[in-house]
Amino acid sequence: MDVSHILDELNDAQRDAVTSDDQYLLVLAGAGSGKTRVLVHRVAWQIQAQGINPYSVLAVTFTNKAASEMSQRIQAMLQNPVPELWCGTFHGIAHRTLKMFYKEAHLPSGFSVIDADDQLRIVKRIMKDEKLDDALWPPKQIQWLMNSWKEEGKRAKSINAGNDLQKKAALQVYTQYEKKCIDEGLVDFAELLLKSFELVKDNAVVKAYFHKRFTSVLVDEFQDTNTIQFKWLLEILSKDTFVTAVGDDDQSIYGWRGARAENILGFEKNFKPAKTVRLEQNYRSTSVILDAANALISNNQNRLGKNLWTDSNKGEPITLYQAYHEQDEARYIADTIKNWMNSGGSYGEAAVIYRSNAQSRAIEEALLRIRIPYRIYGGTRFYERLEIKNAISYMKLAFNPADNLSFERAISNPPRGIGQKTLQNIRDASIKFGTSNFSAAGRMSQEGLLPTKAKNSIDTFLAFIEDIKNNLTELSLSETIDRLINFSGLIELYEKEKGEKGKTRIENLEELVTAAKIFEDDFPRDAALKDIAQTFLDNVSLDAGDAQASAHEDAVQLMTLHSAKGLEFPLVFISGLEETLFPHIRSMDSPDQLEEERRLCYVGITRAKQKLYITYAEIRKIHGSDVFNPPSRFIREIPPELMDEVRPRASVTMSFERKATQAPKDFKISEGISLGQRVAHKKFGQGIVLNYEGAGDSARVQINFDNVGSKWLVLSFANLEVL
Repeated sequence: MDVSHILDELNDAQRDAVTSDDQYLLVLAGAGSGKTRVLVHRVAWQIQAQGINPYSVLAVTFTNKAASEMSQRIQAMLQNPVPELWCGTFHGIAHRTLKMFYKEAHLPSGFSVIDADDQLRIVKRIMKDEKLDDALWPPKQIQWLMNSWKEEGKRAKSINAGNDLQKKAALQVYTQYEKKCIDEGLVDFAELLLKSFELVKDNAVVKAYFHKRFTSVLVDEFQDTNTIQFKWLLEILSKDTFVTAVGDDDQSIYGWRGARAENILGFEKNFKPAKTVRLEQNYRSTSVILDAANALISNNQNRLGKNLWTDSNKGEPITLYQAYHEQDEARYIADTIKNWMNSGGSYGEAAVIYRSNAQSRAIEEALLRIRIPYRIYGGTRFYERLEIKNAISYMKLAFNPADNLSFERAISNPPRGIGQKTLQNIRDASIKFGTSNFSAAGRMSQEGLLPTKAKNSIDTFLAFIEDIKNNLTELSLSETIDRLINFSGLIELYEKEKGEKGKTRIENLEELVTAAKIFEDDFPRDAALKDIAQTFLDNVSLDAGDAQASAHEDAVQLMTLHSAKGLEFPLVFISGLEETLFPHIRSMDSPDQLEEERRLCYVGITRAKQKLYITYAEIRKIHGSDVFNPPSRFIREIPPELMDEVRPRASVTMSFERKATQAPKDFKISEGISLGQRVAHKKFGQGIVLNYEGAGDSARVQINFDNVGSKWLVLSFANLEVL
């Protein structure tokens, strides 16, 4: 059989990977190097040149879309349909396994796979049965802990919660949840992998089936595998199975959701003897962009190492824009995109990428101002985000007690022990009394028509809304929203939501305070506070009602760096490259997390095909206050000869406070101490220098201490030790 067509259009490294006879092969595939092509061609080569039965090949990837594309391309290359080809996601393969061996897995033949919403409903029912307070232990937090345990391969019986009350509550639910799923034949997504792993590990017949069935196993995006996926993989392999792992350790950016970079970094240790082929020729970006990416990622110590290169043109230098503040940064991005469009480009060719979801607000406003259509890729517009709508509902209710929708949203977020039955009674009373839900609740409380617990909760809530209303005659808009967020319980609610999502929600709430501060700064000093607040609410409603572009409309893409992986655009902006923002403050104390932040920046840079802009702001409002952070270390790690630095336009204006805060060019506060420096204090312990004000003996520094949080200290009295 002529198999030469399989090697057509492959470069030398790709051909080496495709034709390798080694049992264990690691393909380090750099960004834009043709990773999927190599995987597809290798499957075709193994079947047509090496004589492996197509039914003995298992190809695993991470998304249904990628699996479908891979299957179609393999069959097209084989020029023959292979309906029984095992090509799918980890979850899909696990489901297929359990369907085949449902008896051995102790499942009914018609077992049901439940999604996250179904799982959450079961958790809530169990919590109610177990009399666990969902205000104290949020059901979503319990769900997150359960799934985290499953991804680590842990059953309820093997978990020791110790004295951790939260873990004890979650373990109590997990125990009952396992029983319920067994009784009703239910399998959630995390359970698919765990049960499939246990089945292969513990059942000799099933293990023998996999060992005999699969001659070749290929795994895509190997750097994203988690603990249970890697364990499952080891169980299905026999001593004779050919293993091909394709991935990029420099793009391992999902550690926060369980992915273990160690799986790809330790491939040569776990699979001996292994051959490694590096795919370094990039077919996406200009050489300037690749040189910048190479220089940046070379600062990571824990990597296997490769160097991207291209045969394409050198390309334009990277433009580095130093903005005065985030509005200037956003305006610059919007104006540059408009110029791109006027020069013959399209909006859909442009992407604006940022580290934190909260950064989208200023960019959205700038794009809306000059009528540039945009979409939030894989996300929601700022004022449509759940936590923002929850916070705004309090303000709306303070201005308009007749707003029943805002009443129900505010009184339910966070939960206050006011159930649906009590809410329905309030609705009924409002109809009976001919008044709003807000007024009806107050009247029911006064007339003793509520149970004691509900009455206390409602009285506290109504008093809080009155407090917001009264504060608007004394506090500014931003101060009122800051108070609202901190005393409503919203912060505590989202602090209990583990993982990246809860932290993102809190960052968005802090950004709402910033939005209010920027908004009020544009009003005259003698403007009535209530008028400012009412105008702000009106603008929020108008912004939220201005729908983002439809799926088929030519529009700029806005996205987080995590969402950007796997995508590419001719024009890319990476915004907010400042210390504590990117790299994020949460990574500062961990070398491993800091390296993941650098990998995240590497991913962002390599999304650009033709032109890359990097922006940062001298001053950025964080939680309504002006904060000065030095430019990100990642900027310093890019060779200056690859960048053209652009200063702000003369037309940009700054407030008096901003003009008064001018940072020294080297960002050094005093001898030996600079922003981003790690220091120690005799009383407060170790921390990192975040900010400073003043000079000389009266200079003050803001330090985020590991154990006691953020504090301002007078530098001359602090006696800080530089670490």
